[in-house]
Amino acid sequence: MIMKKRFSLVSFMFVVMLAGFTSRAVAQDTQTDNHSISVVVPVVALLDLETSATKNFTASFTKPTNDEAGEKILAPADNSTIWLNYTSIQAGTTTKKVNVKASTLVDGVDIHIVAAAAAGGAGTKGTPTAGGFNLSTADQALISDIGSAYTASGPTSGHQLTYSFIAADGNYANLRSGTTNVTVTYTLADN
Repeated sequence: MIMKKRFSLVSFMFVVMLAGFTSRAVAQDTQTDNHSISVVVPVVALLDLETSATKNFTASFTKPTNDEAGEKILAPADNSTIWLNYTSIQAGTTTKKVNVKASTLVDGVDIHIVAAAAAGGAGTKGTPTAGGFNLSTADQALISDIGSAYTASGPTSGHQLTYSFIAADGNYANLRSGTTNVTVTYTLADN
């Protein structure tokens, strides 16, 4: 009699274990399955000035033609050799802008800058300030509303910059001979 109870208990445990294995195998095999993938996109804010010449240049005013007394000095030709390139990946809905400022001003001379619409790249490229402006020692927004975008890289991609140099009659009394070195700084910042 004790033998039958032991045998039935062992049989019962074997049946329970077999049922557990069977239900696990059935629960794992279905017609669908899934897993998760984490996709990481970094915040990016990169800016560069490109040119096929040199980034540093000299803008020289010259004496009047034929050294004629009573004539105004001649302004240097506009310089359009520098291109502004950027890559931007936004965090949320924030947009970026490109600020520009000069390290110093030149007495009697306005340095005017204009950025053209972006050439190349993709995404939400920025909008240049219409007509540009004269550089100052405070940041001014040259290009606004940059979203996630890239302009492509190189001296024919991005925003072509044009510098003009003006010795306006109203500032003529402030002109002084000599060389003034001006550092122009561009910053990609949040709007």
